[in-house]
Amino acid sequence: MPGPGDDRAGGSRVPVTVMKKNVWPTVESIPVSAVTDDRPPGQLKPARMQEIAGATGTGRDTAGGEAVRATGVGTAGTRRRTGARGNPAAEFGFSGDPGQHGDPGDDMLHAQRVWDGTLATNRMDDLGVNTERQRMETKDVTASVSLLVDGWPGDVRACVESVLAHTGCTVLALDLGNLDGAGEVLDQLADREPDRVRVWHVAESPHWRGGTATWGVARAKLLRLDTAEVHVLMDTSLVLEGDALTPLVAAVWEGAVAAGWQGRKPPGVDQRDSDDWMEAGPGKVPALTGDLMAVRRSAALSALPEDARYGAGADLELSLRLPGEKVVPRTRLPVRRAREHPVDDRYRVEEAHRNHGRVLAMLEPS
Repeated sequence: MPGPGDDRAGGSRVPVTVMKKNVWPTVESIPVSAVTDDRPPGQLKPARMQEIAGATGTGRDTAGGEAVRATGVGTAGTRRRTGARGNPAAEFGFSGDPGQHGDPGDDMLHAQRVWDGTLATNRMDDLGVNTERQRMETKDVTASVSLLVDGWPGDVRACVESVLAHTGCTVLALDLGNLDGAGEVLDQLADREPDRVRVWHVAESPHWRGGTATWGVARAKLLRLDTAEVHVLMDTSLVLEGDALTPLVAAVWEGAVAAGWQGRKPPGVDQRDSDDWMEAGPGKVPALTGDLMAVRRSAALSALPEDARYGAGADLELSLRLPGEKVVPRTRLPVRRAREHPVDDRYRVEEAHRNHGRVLAMLEPS
């Protein structure tokens, strides 16, 4: 008999009753204390381009009787130039030293120097120089990783354990229906790491399975159960192979409203009706995917589309509604996708198209 954590390909998604922990009837029934997030986050620099409006949010999990403690992530993100070496390329044997070139006004030589400098900076990133500095700069920033759990217990275990191994973040997990025993896997992890893993179980099954628990309502509840300055949306299909959160949190600390693993930009004018957005980044991007995205929680509270039933496309709507810069770090993040989590094709297409329609409406000139 398969037990909790056994996730066989092609297996049925069977709800399993959780007996050990409290199970709330619905996502909305989970109680949250009223805390107003109308002050600037204490450890974050002001958001660039636009100030973050105040939003009403949460504070503690009254179900468990204790506040959800936001853990300092010890992370950080986009590259700061203060104190950087003037010519790091030459130190790594690249042709970045002006003395190695002829006429400095030559466009091709100038382009070569820029390219070499980029390679050298990336080499420094690979050596961990920037990440370690970012980790020290953001050691006091609080960040939480939020997970919507709707089956695939083996992937859930790998995802959570990778966050625990490579970051200092608290994990906030909302279990929808204990599909295939995924909720029981979360309880095992919470028993092992009670200070870092918080779990809420609901009897509702996810909307994509014919249930009533929607992406927007579930994501909004996780935001309101959080107390951290930086809220990280993460998909349970992802596994961290290193400290992938430090560059994201640092970018937010530096002034971005959000930073993510993957950026997106709208299709061209001749493909305006296409649901397929093009890859964007690194650097500033129009939108971010929600499979791994760090965001100022105070901004996300008023930007998240709570009426979205499914996540595809709704994550783009969320990032478009955020007031401020969205960025993809230039450092390659150590993240991999364990596998795609299949959803019924008809449901996926219909709901993604529905969300895309709202995104297109946002892009229309007023």
